[in-house]
Amino acid sequence: MKKEQETDFLDHDEQQDEIIWVSKSEIKRDAEALKKFGAKLVALTPANLEKIPLDEKLADAIALAQRSQRGALRRQLQYIGKLLRNTEVEPLQEALDKLENKHNQQQAVFHRLEQLRDRLLESGNNDTLSQLIAQYPELDIQHLRNLIRGVQKERAEQKPPKFYREIFQYLKTLEIGE
Repeated sequence: MKKEQETDFLDHDEQQDEIIWVSKSEIKRDAEALKKFGAKLVALTPANLEKIPLDEKLADAIALAQRSQRGALRRQLQYIGKLLRNTEVEPLQEALDKLENKHNQQQAVFHRLEQLRDRLLESGNNDTLSQLIAQYPELDIQHLRNLIRGVQKERAEQKPPKFYREIFQYLKTLEIGE
C-alpha cells in the first residue's frame, strides 16, 4: 500500500513538471495583444474583411464594432479580444499579413512608377524611353511622347498637371494591366 502511494506521489510530481505556469502579467499582455489585433480587424474595409476566415460570431462582433463609437467601441473591442482568446488566431493573422503585404507591394509599384515618370520628364527621355520600350513591348510610343509634350506645355503655361497625372495612369495600366 505504501509503495502505491509513493508511485502516485511520483506521478503527481511528473505532472507538476509538465504544467507551464503563466504569470498574470503575461496573460494580460496576451489579452491586450489580441485586443489590438481585433482593432486591426475592425479597421478593415468590408471587402478586405471578407478575405479573412472569421467565424460568424466574430464577424458579427466586428460588424457591430465598426458601427459603434467611443465607449461602446471600447467595450466591443474588449468583447472581440475575448472571442479571439477562444479562436485559432494564426490563420487570421496570416490572412491579415497577406492583405497588408499586398498593400505594401502596391505602394512600392506606385513609387517606382512615379520615379519612372519623373525620369521620363527630367532626362532627354531617350534612354528612359528606350528602357520602357524594352520592358513593355505593347507601349504606345506616340501616345507617351504626346503626353510628355503636354506636360512640358503645362509647365511652361503654369497650368494644372493634367498630363503629368495621365502619364502615371498610362504607366500604371502598362504595369498592372488595368
